[in-house]
Order: sequence, then structure tokens, then C-alpha cells
Amino acid sequence: MLPRTVSTKVWFAALALLHFGCSAHKTPLQPASVQPSSAPIRLTIVGTNDLHGWVSGHAFKLGDGSIVEEGGLSTFAGYVSILRAENPGGTLLLDAGDLFQGTLAANLTEGAVVIDAYNYLGYQAVALGNHEFDYGPEGPASVATQPGEDPFGALKARLQQAKFPMLAVNLYDAQTGERPSWLNNDGTLLLEMKGLKVAVFGLITPTTPHATNPLNVASLRFGSLLPEAVAAARTLRGRGADLVIGLVHAGGKCLRYNDPRDLSTCDTSSGEIFELLQGLPTGTLDALVAGHTHQVIGHFVNGTPVIETWGLGRSFGVIQLYVDPIERNLIPALTEIRPAIPICLKVDEENGGCNQQLLESRPSIAKLTPNTFHGRTVLRDRGMDELLTPVLARVESEQKRRIGVSVIESLGRDRDGESALGDVLADTLRELTGADVAILNPGGLRADIAVGELTYGQVYETLPFDDGIAILALSGEELLRLLRAAYASRRGIFQVSGLKVQLASCADSYRFRGATLSDGGRIQPARMYRVALPDFLARGGDGFGTVLSSLPSKRIDLRPLPEGNLRNALIAHWQRRNRPLRAPRPDRILFSSEATACAETSASSRSP
Repeated sequence: MLPRTVSTKVWFAALALLHFGCSAHKTPLQPASVQPSSAPIRLTIVGTNDLHGWVSGHAFKLGDGSIVEEGGLSTFAGYVSILRAENPGGTLLLDAGDLFQGTLAANLTEGAVVIDAYNYLGYQAVALGNHEFDYGPEGPASVATQPGEDPFGALKARLQQAKFPMLAVNLYDAQTGERPSWLNNDGTLLLEMKGLKVAVFGLITPTTPHATNPLNVASLRFGSLLPEAVAAARTLRGRGADLVIGLVHAGGKCLRYNDPRDLSTCDTSSGEIFELLQGLPTGTLDALVAGHTHQVIGHFVNGTPVIETWGLGRSFGVIQLYVDPIERNLIPALTEIRPAIPICLKVDEENGGCNQQLLESRPSIAKLTPNTFHGRTVLRDRGMDELLTPVLARVESEQKRRIGVSVIESLGRDRDGESALGDVLADTLRELTGADVAILNPGGLRADIAVGELTYGQVYETLPFDDGIAILALSGEELLRLLRAAYASRRGIFQVSGLKVQLASCADSYRFRGATLSDGGRIQPARMYRVALPDFLARGGDGFGTVLSSLPSKRIDLRPLPEGNLRNALIAHWQRRNRPLRAPRPDRILFSSEATACAETSASSRSP
């Protein structure tokens, strides 16, 4: 919707209202007072994304023994209560997808605990995320491999449980071309709020088949973001929508977000959300909540305010929209963006936050004080605590279960390079399978492992996906093609064992410069190698399908594991080996320091 000229009277009234909102607060939950006809109508959009099952907070202990918790839905509910009290009837609670997968609480219940919590919070809508498909059929199996098993069984159960719609206008049945009937919606939602017709539509990243188990979504087709967004917005305007809000499980990356109009640190050339917004006609959307990339965005892109957070329940974002009550047009100059608001019950007096890395890096012990938000004390929601208690009690017993393995030094992740965690896990996978080479995707490693005696909960948080193990029989030429595809995918640095990989320092499609065996020996093009990797990759995930789709099925071993999944197989191997985990010396991912590395590789790769 293109903005129209706003009268001087409206402007002054709007500024007066903003001044009042900064200096006073209404009593919680009181009915909204009747606004003067000239005062702008305020809509508060509260956006979250990529919860990944973190219904409870991230708790850690400071040097003085005090416990700090970052995030958690019980604390988040306190923030939502404050915002709703400030703008009764005008607060819209939305999530940009990936509610499930990543914690014991979520996975033990196949996402049911998350839906219960979101029902309690009163979410109006969420976008469908790629990890919503991870659980496959109801029950322990993560993929439908037996006759009669429904690959959408677990998701259908959550859709029936939810009191809010899960939206994706670009999701279709591959055979019929129609929207799947089990979604129970057309991907849109139209609400009446403060006399305005507010429309929301959802989109899911078209890369979903590469970001969940491909078998679970084989019968679906995912439409492109831009044309689907244009069509959805046009349809909703035609249905009388005054405001149209996009809820998109696709994102981007910005290094800074202190100035919402400065995009200089944003990767606008490759991020899906930037490609979408830059391609839309101006005024198509009034706001957008993004997700998927776990990066903070709080910017105006082509005039549209967009927010995204780090995810995992640690923070949320807010967009305040103001609408001319007469013309029913957005007043863009009054739009406010506040991204990545930390969710804290107690905060450090000095920096006002509860981030673990920040507090642990202080030279002195942090002094904690009760947190306030908009001048009000943030309180835990006891009702949410009661709702979560039964599941969290079950989770706690599993998390604390010791597995008889100790860790000598912390094993950390590094999505942009070789990591201690990646080396240990890849080495273990190669050992237990007797393979020549092991490959792990960086997106499958979700948490670091600290020093000390290892518990099942720690391993679960590190490897939350119920992946199996696949053994591929690849020629040297096929192995090199697979590595080239992996490192060209922009999905981070794949961790390896049995290899030394040379990469260009910049992340583009031609960064792979070669590989040798771990002893420096040449990979022989005609020789056959046994390659171990998660079955997610062997089934085509993370872009491996481009290379493996032509591989004869007899050369892909997907037999079931006695332990059930990769995570349990690794634990069993550590227990049999009966020695502490220690990272080897890092020397298997080597980066070129040449400034022209990418350009040279690009040119040579394009040569006949």
C-alpha cells in the first residue's frame, strides 16, 4: 500500500501520542480507552523465530554460584503481558517458524509441549518451518519407510492441537498442485484489530527439501518466495486488508543492527529475505517477521520493516506500526523497529543483559538485579511454569543421566572453520564404521560440549536430530565432486575425518580447491572409498542430492542401526572405547591466504 499525505493535525497528534507513550504506562489489562478520531492507530507486532524446542531458558552458573537464566517462555510471557497491557487489542504475536527439533523437551513430545506453550501465550499465527517436518510419522521413526506410515503424521497431530494456524502459501502437493488439505488453511489469516483489517500470510523457504529429511517432503512442492508473496498480498488487499504482514521462514544476515536504515553490513546479495524484499513493489508489505538463519535483522528493506532474532528463545523483536484512522494508511515515518530484545528475569546492573558469554567475560562477578521492561518489572508467568513442569521433570532425569565418558577439554563448534567438536565426532563416526572418510554437516551440530563428565542431555543438545548412518561406496572422482558440492553450498564448513581439505578464504561457489587423504596421499580417481555420513546427507539433504541422485542404490547402505540413531551409536562407541574425549590437533581444514583465491578458482572452474 503506497503511503498518502497525512494532515498536519494527524502528525501533531501522533507525536503527542508517542511522547505520552514514553512517559506513562496504563494499568495492565485495562480496556483500551476511546482514541480521538485524529490519533494514529497503533499496532504492536511481537515477533519470534526458530525456538527449536527451547521452552525452558538457558541456565548457567556464575563464579559466585548464582544461577542466571537467559530466555525461556515463562519469562517471555511476562514481556508479552506488559506489551498487551500497553496496547490492548492491538498486539499481534507471531512466529516465523522452526518451533520444533533441538531439545529433549520438544523431541520427546514430538513438539506437543511447544504447541501447548504457544496456545497458552496466545500466538495468532506462525509460519511453517523446515524443521516442522523432521519428526515424520507419529512415533519413534523419523521417516516413513513402512507401508501405511504417514510422513506428515507428527505434524498433522500438532496442527490439530494448535489453536493458531501454521501458514505457508507456497506449499503444494506435488501431484495435484493444490495446497495440502491437512494444513487446514490457505496460508493466510485475516484479523480485525482496533477497527483495522490486518492480514498475515506465511512463506517457507524453497530450500526445505535440503534442510529436513528429503523423504518426509518428497510429495510436496515449495514455490518461489517472490511471486508467491506478490500474489498473496494482492489477494489480501482485494479482501479489504488495511495492513499486510509477511511471516516468512527465510532470512538473511546483518553484522550490525543499531541503525535500522543502514544496510551496509547486511548480505543483501544472497540472503533470501533481502532478495524477496528488494524484488517486491514498494508498499506490497507493511511489515515482515523473518527466521531460519538465526541472525539478527532489524532494518527497513525497500521501505519494509523486518525483524529476525538469534532464535532458541533468547530474544524477541517488536515493530510498532501507526495507521491514519481516516485514510487507513500506514504512516511510515512513525514506524519503530526494536530487534533482539533479550529475555531476562534478572540482568547485570552494569550492562542490563543476561547473555552468558557477556557475563562470563566480565573481569568481576556480575551484580544481578530484577529486570524491567518499559518501566515495569518482568515477572515469570506461573501458569506457564505449571504447564511445563511435567515435561521438564521427565527431561531432567534424561539430561542428567551420566554415560560414563569424560571430556578433557571443551569441544566447541565453528560453523566457519574446523572445530574441536567436529573433529571428535567425525573421527568417532569413521572409527565405528571402519570407513575411509567421514563427513558431518555443520548444521547438525547444535551445541558445544563442556569439560567434565558427559551426560546424555549434553550429547542430545549437541546432536538433536535422529539421523541414521549411511555408508557410501564412492570413487575418488565422485568423492571430490561431493566435497566440491558440500563446500559450495554456503551452509558452513563441513567437518571431515580421513581427509585434508583446502579451501579458498572467501565463501563462494568455487571455494573448494582440493583434498588429500589425511596422510597427504592423493585421492585416486578410480579407486573406491567407503564414506560415512548422516543419512540426512545420503538422502540428498544440504544439497548432496545433486551428486548422489545418480549413484546406484546398491552403493548407498542405509541399513538400520542397532542403537537406533547416530547419536546413540556414537555414545555406545565411546563407552566401548572407554577413554576420555580429546580433540586432535586441528590440521584438516586449510584456508588459502591468497587475496585472489576465489577469483582464480572461479576462473579455472569455468574453463572447459
